[in-house]
Amino acid sequence: MDVPSRAEAFALLQEFNQSENLIRHALAVEAVMRYIARKQGEDEEAWGIIGLIHDLDYEQFPESHCMKTAQILRERGWSEEAIRAVVSHGYGLCTDVEPQSRLEKTLFAIDELTGLVAATALVRPSKSVQDVEVKSVKKKWKNSQFAAGVNRSVIERGAAMLGVELDELIADTILGMRNVAPEIGL
Repeated sequence: MDVPSRAEAFALLQEFNQSENLIRHALAVEAVMRYIARKQGEDEEAWGIIGLIHDLDYEQFPESHCMKTAQILRERGWSEEAIRAVVSHGYGLCTDVEPQSRLEKTLFAIDELTGLVAATALVRPSKSVQDVEVKSVKKKWKNSQFAAGVNRSVIERGAAMLGVELDELIADTILGMRNVAPEIGL
């Protein structure tokens, strides 16, 4: 997949996002995408960049989330493959572009999951993802009041699309986020 450099993608992210929380979320998703790509022998750079810019339009254009990103990326010469990958993460929520590739399905599955893992880390005494375990996330998963904004059904759908067990997806998300713990404040 043809994508710009990480530096260009990060500059674009910062052009459209000032919220520290949104930037941290983008960095978390990027790290998990890179981790899973590396684990599966995929293109780590492309997967990471797609993860980094997946919510490009969310802060400024929440009502046209994903669609505005597609427009912005087209105007900047991004490939249709990259645009499709980004847009597909909103499948069933704000777009009808169904995730098809392994990259797209992974982004769809882990986008919400990074939020649940981050919330789980923040209630630990350490406030760090370094000591979060799968069982901790699963325990919090069961409490629908905890991180109520996290759409657990999207995560389950994503895991099913990928054909992976939820525990493996959670473990990969934790391990990916550990790689950038200082950058994401966890």
